[in-house]
Amino acid sequence: MLQTEANISLSCQEFTLQIHLPHVWPVIYTAIVVLMAHYRASESKREQFRRYLEKSGVLDTITSVLVALYEETDKPNNALDFIKLHLGAAGPEPADTEALRMELADLQQKFNLLMEENKELKNRLMQYEPSPDNGAAE
Repeated sequence: MLQTEANISLSCQEFTLQIHLPHVWPVIYTAIVVLMAHYRASESKREQFRRYLEKSGVLDTITSVLVALYEETDKPNNALDFIKLHLGAAGPEPADTEALRMELADLQQKFNLLMEENKELKNRLMQYEPSPDNGAAE
């Protein structure tokens, strides 16, 4: 619905401005359509990004940290450090946790084997060398 002529009226309590735009209207109309399309696209991108943050739990996490800061009776000197500390306080990811548990179990098993080997070697050594208590008695 493109018009070739348009009258624009701006009214205020103190003055009224009327402009007759026979040739400029199509350009203005096109500019308005382009701006509205851009606004809708950017609004859509904003909404998509907001939904992404909500789905991934970012909004809930940030909200809980800010609530913790708000409820803090002794406000920290550096709020940013408080936020960084509490955002990092969540700990490692579950996959990292499982990998660390497996590594811990493996290291505990190796430790136990080394302790047994150490005990055996000490017993063998005792067969060839008298203990200091036994040597002093002779």
